[in-house]
Amino acid sequence: MNEDLVLKLIQDAMRVTAFVSAPILVGTLLVGLIVSIFQAITQINEASLSFIPKMIVVAIILVLVGPWMMDLMINYTTQLFENISVYVRE
Repeated sequence: MNEDLVLKLIQDAMRVTAFVSAPILVGTLLVGLIVSIFQAITQINEASLSFIPKMIVVAIILVLVGPWMMDLMINYTTQLFENISVYVRE
């Protein structure tokens, strides 16, 4: 294995990780921001007020985008295992 191959594998792994985690992170970020603004306006400081909507949004995102996430991870892992002989030779 040479340096270029290792860097390519690391970049691909980071790209897949970013794509898989982005929908959940963006969704919880937006809900957290909206709940924080609501709490600042109403001066309600309840911890569960922020936690429960985030859990609901994560569940909805996993139901809607979960198949795409799994497909992306399966394709990456399959490609990685199929090319392992090429990676070892280089």
